[in-house]
Amino acid sequence: MPIVQIDMLEGRSTEQKRELAKKITEVIVETAKCQPDAVTIVIREAAKQHISKAGVLMLDK
Repeated sequence: MPIVQIDMLEGRSTEQKRELAKKITEVIVETAKCQPDAVTIVIREAAKQHISKAGVLMLDK
């Protein structure tokens, strides 16, 4: 049972997340030779003040 965890900044629409989940599921089904119902995808969103890159909060970029 493949489990995919995606961490990303908040701000994508529900439709974008649906499309992301659909496409990732399709690739895993094709590559891992499993059924779609075996694939679990967890999308975790973080506010820009909770993520930094190179020591700078994403909020400040």
